[in-house]
Amino acid sequence: MKKLILGLVLGCAFLLTSCGENKNTDVLDSGTYQGVAEKVEADEKEIYVRTSDDKLVELYFTDETTVMTSDGQASSFDELKENTKVEITVEKKGNKNVPVSVKILE
Repeated sequence: MKKLILGLVLGCAFLLTSCGENKNTDVLDSGTYQGVAEKVEADEKEIYVRTSDDKLVELYFTDETTVMTSDGQASSFDELKENTKVEITVEKKGNKNVPVSVKILE
């Protein structure tokens, strides 16, 4: 009985902590969009971008994703900061967006 109660408590704790992590994100058609990098997760090489039409896009970078400065110079993921205006080019693959390029506009 103690193991059952402990299991239920731990399960509920897991559910409660994981609920805050899930964001309602949108999947865009392939194309180029402008917005603001709301969250940058360096460990995951992931960013969340709020587009100008108020859609939230979750982007996991691949080895092929390029990062550029506003004048087209090559840059790196490390240069991306939260609340930075960006232009993203994405490819829709199934139910997710894959970032082709991210241009830092500020």
